[in-house]
Amino acid sequence: MIYPNRLQPGQTVGVIAPASPPDLNHLQRAIPFLNELGLHVKVAPHVSCTYGYLAGTDEQRLNDLHMMFADRDVDAIICAGGGYGTGRIADSIDYKLIKKHPKIFWGYSDLTYLHTAIRQNSGLVTFHGPMLSSDIGKDDFDDFSKSMFHQLFQPVTLNYTQDISPLHVISEGEAEGRLVGGNLSLLVNSIGSDYELNTKNKLLFIEDIGEEPYRIDSFLSQLQLSGKLEDAAGIVIGDFKDSQPKKRNESLSLEQVLHHYLAHLEKPVVSGFKIGHCLPHFAIPLGTKARLSSFSKTLVIQPGVS
Repeated sequence: MIYPNRLQPGQTVGVIAPASPPDLNHLQRAIPFLNELGLHVKVAPHVSCTYGYLAGTDEQRLNDLHMMFADRDVDAIICAGGGYGTGRIADSIDYKLIKKHPKIFWGYSDLTYLHTAIRQNSGLVTFHGPMLSSDIGKDDFDDFSKSMFHQLFQPVTLNYTQDISPLHVISEGEAEGRLVGGNLSLLVNSIGSDYELNTKNKLLFIEDIGEEPYRIDSFLSQLQLSGKLEDAAGIVIGDFKDSQPKKRNESLSLEQVLHHYLAHLEKPVVSGFKIGHCLPHFAIPLGTKARLSSFSKTLVIQPGVS
């Protein structure tokens, strides 16, 4: 694995929008937060572009990504927002360029596709964390979530305990492995492609938003049938916001669905982590080593920067 260099005050962060168009007002409100961290900000040329439900054409979004990785004056890349669209450019990314110019890459949600593609094709550790327009530029963005950016300035081991949120054991055990995953629907969407997630001996992290239990059921069924659940060393279940049934009164609960697919696994499976479309948002590096224990109800994650 390649660990990006830590940030230092006075360095520059590049902003890109590789998925859907960000709310530009929220984006502008978020930039002072980066300035308060002592960072300069460089916004890519096409961030304000729109092409239907995309933040510009595939070529424009791809050019912004390549430009920021190639720019020697840019030390980290933070995405403006998610939505949809990163899977459209994954096959055209110059992964050799990323490997030659490794740097911090930060985002979540639809960015799951890029986290997997970049890690598995270049070896770069990336970061699953709150984004500028989607989160930071809104009134309810909290201090705890802000504090998660400190891990970019100094190598620190992250310790998630029940002091942060109640954790629930679905299957007992302890396991170590590299932490991978992200948005569940995006992970399923990649199956059968060159960017299919490798979960062999990994700690698999999953989260999602706005998906009813029957949809989560279908996603987990696909992970099960494709061997992803069996291959994983353990499973970290993040936040599933707005997952209540909407289309019909008769439904299994989210908890019932999770237990159906995960309770029989002879490996640690723990839910309740505030990682995902939630506040507070516990930001994590993906690709670095971690340890999950159902006995102590802890997730310990090694630093994501060098």
